[in-house]
Amino acid sequence: MKDGFIKIGAATPKIKVGDCAFNSESIISAIKDAYEKGVRLLVLPELCVTGYTCGDLFYQSVLLNGAWSGVERIVAETADLDMVSVIGAPVRMEGKLYNCAIVFTKGEILGIVPKKYLPNYNEFYEKRHFSSGDKPMVFTCRQYPDFCFGVEICEDLWAPCPPSDLLALSGANIILNLSASNEMIGKAEYRRSLVSGQSARFICAYAYASAGDGESTTDMVFGGHNLIAENGVILAETELFENRLITADIDLGRLTFERRKNTSFEPLNKAEVVEFDLMPKHTRLSREFPKTPFVPYGKEDRDKRCDAILKMQSSGLKKRIEHTRAASAVIGISGGLDSCLALIVAVKAMDMLNRPRTDITAVTMPCFGTTNRTRTNAELLCEYLGVTFRQIDIARSVNCHFEDIGHSADNYNVVYENGQARERTQILMDIANQQNGLVVGTGDLSELALGWATYNGDHMSMYGVNASVPKTLVRYIVGYYSDTCGDERLSAVLKDILDTPVSPELLPAENDSITQKTEDLVGPYELHDFFLYYGIRWGCPPKKVYRMALSAFDGEYGGETILKWLKTFYRRFFNQQFKRSCMPDSAKVGSVTLSPRADWRMPSDAVYTLWAEELEKL
Repeated sequence: MKDGFIKIGAATPKIKVGDCAFNSESIISAIKDAYEKGVRLLVLPELCVTGYTCGDLFYQSVLLNGAWSGVERIVAETADLDMVSVIGAPVRMEGKLYNCAIVFTKGEILGIVPKKYLPNYNEFYEKRHFSSGDKPMVFTCRQYPDFCFGVEICEDLWAPCPPSDLLALSGANIILNLSASNEMIGKAEYRRSLVSGQSARFICAYAYASAGDGESTTDMVFGGHNLIAENGVILAETELFENRLITADIDLGRLTFERRKNTSFEPLNKAEVVEFDLMPKHTRLSREFPKTPFVPYGKEDRDKRCDAILKMQSSGLKKRIEHTRAASAVIGISGGLDSCLALIVAVKAMDMLNRPRTDITAVTMPCFGTTNRTRTNAELLCEYLGVTFRQIDIARSVNCHFEDIGHSADNYNVVYENGQARERTQILMDIANQQNGLVVGTGDLSELALGWATYNGDHMSMYGVNASVPKTLVRYIVGYYSDTCGDERLSAVLKDILDTPVSPELLPAENDSITQKTEDLVGPYELHDFFLYYGIRWGCPPKKVYRMALSAFDGEYGGETILKWLKTFYRRFFNQQFKRSCMPDSAKVGSVTLSPRADWRMPSDAVYTLWAEELEKL
């Protein structure tokens, strides 16, 4: 349970129908194997002690006696294992027979949960042998209150009002399902969608263990399809017809955070609560954390994401242009990534409006740090996109401003840098006034998180199209447009822009080369986007973010480097909130936005002492 993670498992043991002794031995072996792999909570299939396909043998006391003896043996022989296991067995009670889940730990049965919905259609005849039970129970660990789970059985998941509804609303953030779902064409896909969808609806983890090899194939075939999902994402899954164990590290802290944040998730607390003890046991995480969590892995998914974001950005700008009746869209174009993406968005917006692209005015404003490479790329980009292009050299105006305020042009401090940024913004605003247009902002989400913008300089615009797009994703969107634009000349320019170091170009160039590289000053954007996603989007504490970053960037960044930039991230994130408190309108296109009118509300004078103290302990 270190940092809120717990390893759970779903296993399908080899069984023999009606052979409770063989099955018990197989189940014990599966439980011990899972424990060796660090599993703290394990679910096995429905009626696995006897086999699901016993038919009318369920009427036989010999089988039922053997089943309960098997349960007692399994509980006793795993008593020295500090974990919770859930197995399926038939249980007699008050003259009736129930299809049940047996929940036990360290030699003690914590509870017996009967199946509520009994299928009695097509190939299923459960009502012939079993009675329906309705005993909702949630199981909570005394040492870790966030570790709370509930159990449902097979058909319960497929029903319109599954028991997991009540279990989740009663606090269970892990749902276990003991199943004996047979295989048919297309059923695995539907089963997968049910499991992932249920985990998303209830903001929980869902572990599904299904019967497999060993069940009778007289009328059905069982594939042992085991699945583990977390909040809509499948974390682990078996291939069909493979009896084996799957495991996944569940982030209970993340689930708890998301439920706490979601006001539609209203607790009911109507299930019986059973408490149990589980001692600390820290196991190595096997869960992988993507280095670029904002960017999908596969090219097909990534291209779809890039296309969708471009459409959302351009639709937002289109609406703003329509509403304000703007005669033009004015953009400062630097030859860098962010302004490149903003210009692409503006072009698509004008195309949607059936207006000429010349209604976009792209302004490049070279000064002391501008290189020939970025100036040329900016000019060619505008030429190939067919927009109106203006070049205004601001060096004379900036030097005049320095003279007015008594600042030496040889003093390369923050005044030297910000004076250029504010001069550029003034020009853009005034050109927009001349043309009855609006200024399109270019700053991205990563820059907003770090406060890497000049207040009332590039910080300000009339609509910010990139404000919820992180830097790591900006690069892929521009790359996607380069691959799909259908213009080799434009594609070549875009690729060179992608290869250009990220820089504000505010310090003098040397030999026409960029001297001021942003990532040398504030740190790698891939690290900061990782910190932003887990530290802000999911509310993970710094020590947890650090642990995940060590795992994700193993072999690329050492612990000292990660810690250095993690400290920088939190310091800048807190100290620069005032810039986000008055940021311009911008459409939310992803899971994170720092707009004070959307997801993020934070006082500008909040301090980060608690976060800094935790970082100092690492």
